[in-house]
Amino acid sequence: MIIKKTGYHGLYFPELNISLDGYHPDAEAVFVSHAHADHMPRNRSAHVTATSPTLDFMRLRGFRGTSTSVQFGEKISLDSADVTLFPAGHILGSAMIYLEYDGGTLLYTGDYRTPPSPASEGFDAPDNVDILITEATFALPIYKWRSYDELTEEIHNFVLDSLNEGYTPILLAYNLGKAQELMHLLAPLNHPLMIHGAGFKLCPVYEKHGIDLGNYSAYNHEECKDKILITPSSALSKGFASNLSKTRIAYCSGWAANESRRTQLTVDKMIPISDHLDFFELIRFCKELSPKKVYITHTPNPDVVQHYLTNEKIDSAFLNFETAGEDG
Repeated sequence: MIIKKTGYHGLYFPELNISLDGYHPDAEAVFVSHAHADHMPRNRSAHVTATSPTLDFMRLRGFRGTSTSVQFGEKISLDSADVTLFPAGHILGSAMIYLEYDGGTLLYTGDYRTPPSPASEGFDAPDNVDILITEATFALPIYKWRSYDELTEEIHNFVLDSLNEGYTPILLAYNLGKAQELMHLLAPLNHPLMIHGAGFKLCPVYEKHGIDLGNYSAYNHEECKDKILITPSSALSKGFASNLSKTRIAYCSGWAANESRRTQLTVDKMIPISDHLDFFELIRFCKELSPKKVYITHTPNPDVVQHYLTNEKIDSAFLNFETAGEDG
């Protein structure tokens, strides 16, 4: 199977005439796994196929092309292959893309999370595949996630302790996916929450698809005291909550599991919550599917993953993409 790169993390399969997460002018069809910027085609006027939430997010983020909405489990028959989307558990609408073609099967994961994010449609996958193209964002054994119950308790304790001691809690999270996941986990507290404006405009898509985001509003500089605040870290240098004298900041990302990040950030709490799967789930998933070939993407160093896969007698190779992303 010939695999060509196109755009950020996009792929083009000339034998199938299909493009995934990237535009190619010769492609019969362009499928998009989810609406993070590094997975959206650079051609914002193309015709794409994706889930309904992904298309909603893409339009809110500047996509101007035409589209076909598909449901999870719905088989799309093209000239060269049948295509089915499986829920990826990464963010709302995120999909793994399964290709059935003459001579084999292929699963492209995009970004995925198992166990799935509670602010997603869950996780499901084919029973087996010939070729697996998998992300490996967290490609070292130091990345092993705790359960969502434990993480939720840690987030609740950070927020409530801060409020009880007169501090305004600020949770650092990117605007699509992680922010809404945190809001969903905090919803049972029913405490007023404010989210950065860029994330706020994406929240109605979550509510449209039945995800409870709690008691929230758009960030207001003059009224943010004693609210739970959620913002990307980049906003702090632009004056976000700069009028508050007592704040506590938590960095919410899988990268928080790496202690070296603590020295790079001025925060009060590191909460290792990710919408990607951890290292051990990655290896388990590869073993479970038992593909003939694994292609590893989205990682600065695939060597450790390849070492583990070799021990499991699974053939693997590295597909090197440009580094560009907003998630962790």
